[in-house]
Amino acid sequence: MRRIPFRWLLPLLLTTALPAYSAIRAQTPGGPRSTTYAQLLTLFTDWRRFELPPRIDGAPDYSPATNTRRLAALKDMQARLAAIDTSGWSVPEQVDWHLVRAELNGMQYHLTVLQPFARDPAYYASVRADESDTPAEEGPTIHYAVRLWQYPVWPRTVLDRPRALTADEAARLAAELRSVPPLLRQARVNLAGSTARDLWVGGVRAFEEQLEVLEQLRGKVAGSSAELTRSIEDAERATRDFAQWLRDEAPKRTGPSGIGKTQYTWYLRNVLLMPLSWEDEVTITRRELMRSHASLALEETRNAALPPMPVADSPEAYAALQERAIGRMMRFLNDKQFTTVEPWFERALRERMPPFAPEATRNFFSQGNHRDPLPLWSHLWHWWDNMRIRVAPHPSPIRRAPLLYNVWMSRAEGMATVMEEWMMHAGLYDDSPRSREIVWVMLAARAARGLGNLYAHSNEYTMAEAADFHVAWTPRGWMRRDPLLGFEQHLYLRQPGYGAAYVTGGRLMEEVMAQRKRQLGAAFTMRRFFDEVNGAGMIPASLIYWELTGDDRMVRDLGRATPLPPM
Repeated sequence: MRRIPFRWLLPLLLTTALPAYSAIRAQTPGGPRSTTYAQLLTLFTDWRRFELPPRIDGAPDYSPATNTRRLAALKDMQARLAAIDTSGWSVPEQVDWHLVRAELNGMQYHLTVLQPFARDPAYYASVRADESDTPAEEGPTIHYAVRLWQYPVWPRTVLDRPRALTADEAARLAAELRSVPPLLRQARVNLAGSTARDLWVGGVRAFEEQLEVLEQLRGKVAGSSAELTRSIEDAERATRDFAQWLRDEAPKRTGPSGIGKTQYTWYLRNVLLMPLSWEDEVTITRRELMRSHASLALEETRNAALPPMPVADSPEAYAALQERAIGRMMRFLNDKQFTTVEPWFERALRERMPPFAPEATRNFFSQGNHRDPLPLWSHLWHWWDNMRIRVAPHPSPIRRAPLLYNVWMSRAEGMATVMEEWMMHAGLYDDSPRSREIVWVMLAARAARGLGNLYAHSNEYTMAEAADFHVAWTPRGWMRRDPLLGFEQHLYLRQPGYGAAYVTGGRLMEEVMAQRKRQLGAAFTMRRFFDEVNGAGMIPASLIYWELTGDDRMVRDLGRATPLPPM
């Protein structure tokens, strides 16, 4: 494994304030300018309809000719957006303008740089078994995916009970699955020129998993419908053949899979709206990796006289541990007035309770969860975020549904991760000191994971070397060479920005809290802060900072309008 050159004296943030984004719009050539927010909403409606590609035999069409036409149409939409004059708009309305800009940039990047339809075999794994804990699926997601968790035969949560499909449901699922064979035929053509070796290696496992899911589904719906059974069998056959094709072809693909530092930085600033560069993220994640290890050492010294944490070693002991943890969490939230406690909070926890795992099969997250579930449940603030989108959608149509192209990343993953530490500092573990050790172990793992991935995207590490780094720098041997390790490193190689966003997004959310506390002084409370954050919706941390504080510094720090660099 290559040695990382540690540059300890780099400043934490390397970006400098640059001209505001009014300069971007000023570059638009002549023609009429829009002046009303209603025109932005019209553009947004047109955009969301356009973003869905045409279909061939039920499968999305990612052929080069279609992509070229769609890219030209996208540029017209970007010109429409740039022609909108936001002078006199409120901050929330200007924030919405930036959200639309980010999504349009996301498609531009998707078509011209990331190109998962031409580089990434796993993009074509279209059968999704489980609901993501994020607002939308993590990473590049194929259009018109088959989401089994939306069908009652495949329970969405541990509290749901499966039921047989109705005739209409069976027919709808059969129709969706019929897209799998033509999609995989198209994939062989579209991927012919791909040389991204690590993406091909990871793609094999993605289709092995899809085959396993289809086999399970066939058993769950046995006897429902001959049409559905036939669709599943055809999808299984196509998936099996495609997985074998990937195995045969992978050794021939010898090129890099990372997108490079320049492309990575462009994506951060122009799609994710994170005022950072590749170099900034390296500095932040390295610093957090070292801080977490040093903090763990200090925590262990403080707790040296305490007995080791007991580990739930049976399903009964595990169930009792989880039950006690639910009570502790809800009492903490209420007693500390930490946030507004919604009536569905407790049920959301119970719906997503991870199952008991024997010691030999415990992955990284299970290790902590069988000692104290609360550090992980603090991260699963995700499920409260997701429920809020469903039961209390944002009044702005632009923020009502999850943003496309993972634009929500810094808020969703950053806040979920920093929440582990925030709740610890607020006193969640005052009666369980060794639980604090788990928090530092979890931060170390995420920082190691993110740092390794950053070097994979700069093509200084292979995916295997990034995984080695992840394992080596995770304390206590909790990160094993298991399917979780392979899944995480593959996902974050497929999706720029994601691996580090847990840590770097958390640091941006800390800036939001710090500035709001400075502004409000004695009027600041955690409950008020979280109410304000939740009220802004699932949007990037930079825009939450602007909306809550009135300071557009982070937006200015995104930089000048620059063309997308050539790949």
